[in-house]
Amino acid sequence: MRTNWLMATCMGLIVSFFLWVSPAEAMIQVAVKDVSYHACSAEMAEGTVMSNGSGRSARCFVVEGTTVNTSGKVLTNGDIFGRVFDATGDTIMANRGRLGSVDEIPIGEGHFAIRIIVPEGQPEPLQLKQFKAAGFAGKVRR
Repeated sequence: MRTNWLMATCMGLIVSFFLWVSPAEAMIQVAVKDVSYHACSAEMAEGTVMSNGSGRSARCFVVEGTTVNTSGKVLTNGDIFGRVFDATGDTIMANRGRLGSVDEIPIGEGHFAIRIIVPEGQPEPLQLKQFKAAGFAGKVRR
């Protein structure tokens, strides 16, 4: 009897949560196209080292692309996801799909530019794959 009560309470809480989260708060997926990269400017790359605390030298790149937001709503707190490989197909950022963030993803097509850090010695050209973006249609508490 106690187990049934506990299960019913848990199911009620789960259903309440999904009813409480409005569509405006749900993350909306956005397509990305025309992804490319280039080396950072000297000022942007100054002092670049690996962020894992190793102190190894690294190279700085800017990844740019176009978001295609067909939701009809301006999205905020956007994230850019993708996979980056070196010329030999080795992953550069293992276990890391989120590469950066943007404040806003406009309706229709919009431009983004994010900075990535690549270990020194990874051969170019970089391969940029499986890029997408996501953002929120409503105000998100952070």
